[in-house]
Amino acid sequence: MNDFLSDRIRNMSTSATLAMAAKARELRKEGKDIIGLSLGEPDFNIPDFIKDAAKKAIDDNYSSYSPVDGYGDLKTAISKKFKRDNALDYSEDQIVVSTGAKQSLANVAMVLLNPGDEVILPAPYWVSYRDIVKLAEGVPVEVPTGIESDFKITPDQLRAAITPKTKMIWYSSPCNPSGSVYSREELEALASVLKEYPRVLVVSDEIYEHINFRSTHTSMAGIPGMYDRTVTVNGVSKAFAMTGWRIGYIGAPAWIAKACTKFQGQITSGANAIGQRATIAALQAPVDRIRYMIDTFHQRRDLILGLLGEIEGFKLNVPEGAFYVFPDVSHFFGRTLKGRNIENASDFAMYLLEEARVATVTGEAFGSPNCIRISYAASEKDIREAIRRIGEAL
Repeated sequence: MNDFLSDRIRNMSTSATLAMAAKARELRKEGKDIIGLSLGEPDFNIPDFIKDAAKKAIDDNYSSYSPVDGYGDLKTAISKKFKRDNALDYSEDQIVVSTGAKQSLANVAMVLLNPGDEVILPAPYWVSYRDIVKLAEGVPVEVPTGIESDFKITPDQLRAAITPKTKMIWYSSPCNPSGSVYSREELEALASVLKEYPRVLVVSDEIYEHINFRSTHTSMAGIPGMYDRTVTVNGVSKAFAMTGWRIGYIGAPAWIAKACTKFQGQITSGANAIGQRATIAALQAPVDRIRYMIDTFHQRRDLILGLLGEIEGFKLNVPEGAFYVFPDVSHFFGRTLKGRNIENASDFAMYLLEEARVATVTGEAFGSPNCIRISYAASEKDIREAIRRIGEAL
């Protein structure tokens, strides 16, 4: 019956991060001791003050359909958060709350892309960007970067990638999977190119905004001349350890927000009511309430870089945000490890899963075929044991 499936679903890739997590779960069911460093999911519990807000929402009977674009008082909280953290003025009619930042991205693609429109994706890019663009009948245009440039696109690369068909550029900072953070100066340099092409829009994915170890976070929409052509995407999954609550949001020009609300109204309607009420508490709290998580991620980053640096063949940069390292492992390509041929990053990641019993993700899924992504959103004990196993297997 496979021939009954639509072309769009048959042409869609399975999320590599979710596929590796599923494979790890299967091996655990078989009794294998697998350490999971593949998912981008904080290992912290949700802060108690957010739980309390959710419990109160249940007691207050928030059980009816929510407004398609989000509760008004949540959008007020988001507006104040944008002003406080990003110096951005978004009114309520410029904000749309969705079922996770992934839906926010899908909404934007579906309301803005026509068949054949090109979307520039600096690689590495988050694994779902490419397929979301393709689902909207857009054309992903990958622009490769490397560890030498800290996985950041240059103005010259951006200019060379723009064609008459270019509709948007999508990027994340801090970046998933590389952990790289664009400085204000770097974004200003990219913006100077984009100003030559006024019909090119920007999607700035800032979901890891607060997990930033050195740099002050800069939003593209805050660069002069970019506000009216930038969609700022954010959510509470990463910084607040609320992955399962599925609340994301955008700040955008009102005409884009209106279109996203129209589209969402036919697909899912409003995001879940309890999650929205909990998000109000999360966003109203000062960032210092989650500082302990950010500081712990920083310590883990330093730990995992030190441990991986002791293994010959791993080429590393120093990520300034998020909770991933993205080593270049091309040193191992063309080699045979314990009877297994390693031809690419996918082979290497599978070898680590089966031989070291550590789940990572191939960089091929992120547009960087020489790398693998390793999440350090795990305990120090698990990180130490995982890297010990990797070193032993290699």
